Amino acid sequence: MNPDSLLQALVRHRDEIDQLDRQILDLLNRRTRVVEKIADIKETLAMPVYEPRREEDIFRNVVEYNGGPLPTDAMKRIFERILDEMRNLQRQRKSQPPGDRK
Repeated sequence: MNPDSLLQALVRHRDEIDQLDRQILDLLNRRTRVVEKIADIKETLAMPVYEPRREEDIFRNVVEYNGGPLPTDAMKRIFERILDEMRNLQRQRKSQPPGDRK
């Protein structure tokens, strides 16, 4: 391939990445809305925000369905971060009066 066609390919791949990032963002926001519902249920049932067994189930699920090329340990680190942010969200919601929650 010549330099011009390589640059065009680079632009196309970057556009594809931008589209995928928007899809990931949409999925993360959808996941967050479900977590908000879970947080409300947990609060009503006086359950803790952090549930180690449930998080291990999530990791197991992710590892089982990870077909690569991202290595399992990298995928687990990504989901650790996602879960950490979801716990933060649940804690924030817990500190807000129910009428103030979005």
